[in-house]
Order: sequence, then structure tokens, then C-alpha cells
Amino acid sequence: MWWIVFNVLGFQAVWWVCVLGAGAGWGWAGPLAVAAFVAMHLRWTPTPARDVRLLAAAVALGLVVDGLLGASGLLAYAAATGPLAPAWILALWAGFALTLTHSMAFFARRPLAAAVFGLLGGPLAYAGAAAVAGAVTFPAGSVPALAAVAVGWAIALPSLYALDRRMAAARRESFA
Repeated sequence: MWWIVFNVLGFQAVWWVCVLGAGAGWGWAGPLAVAAFVAMHLRWTPTPARDVRLLAAAVALGLVVDGLLGASGLLAYAAATGPLAPAWILALWAGFALTLTHSMAFFARRPLAAAVFGLLGGPLAYAGAAAVAGAVTFPAGSVPALAAVAVGWAIALPSLYALDRRMAAARRESFA
């Protein structure tokens, strides 16, 4: 039980550090907090190799999803240093990945529920980051931006679970 509590609270803590840090112009604060969360997580997790693979996949997916959202002009990220998604948002993807098979394991075998959670939760997180800290802005307006975030996350979340299943199956086959 302590593990799930750590997983939930740890990710919530790094979300706040990432968002508040970016909004204050401290884009480095979030990645630093996520690095600490990842280190503690990997020390205690029963599945470190699996979690690292999922983390890498999530960061790559985040680079695509948030990179496209930023490049499209729908979103603008605080503390961005170029056209790509900033380090703090990619750090959030890394931290989020560590919740997928632990505190959010409920969604692993429920792709429709994962899609609905992404559809609703993604825009809420981005809107919260905008409202609380100005870490994200919506140059093209909040409705089209949040609709694009909703679609992106409705696809991304079940895709990460599907990828996790494929990676697990591939590992089982390699040992067979």
C-alpha cells in the first residue's frame, strides 16, 4: 500500500514542481524533481526494467505529442528554448510513465477507460498548468488547444498501455 501512496504523491509533487517552476522561469526545477522521483521509484519498484522501458517510450511519445501541439501554435510552453517540447514537459511524461503500471494499473486492460481518462484528464492537467502558473498558454484559444490535447491524450494513454503489453510479450518470447 505504501508503494501506491508514494507513486501517487510523488507524481503529484513533481507535477507541481514542473508547472510552478516553468511558470516562474525555472524550467530546470521540474526535471530535477522528476530525476529525484525516478531515482527513488527505481530503487523501490518491483519492476525497474519494465518501468525504464515505459519511461523511455513515454518521453518519446511526449516529444511527438507536445512537440506537435507546440509546433502547431495551439500551445506555448513557458521556459521553452526552441520549437521542441521543453524539458519540463518531457520530465512530466517521464514521471507520468512511472504511474502507469502502479497507481494507474487499473487502466492497463481497459483501453476504452484509458482513452476516456486521457480525453478528460489531459485537458484538465494542461488547463490547470495554464491557470495555476501560466506554464502553458493557448495562443489559438483554449477550446481548439484543449480539444487537441484531449485527442492527443485519448490516443496516447491507451497506446502506452498497448506498447507496454507488446514489450512484455517480446521479452517473454525472447526468453522462450
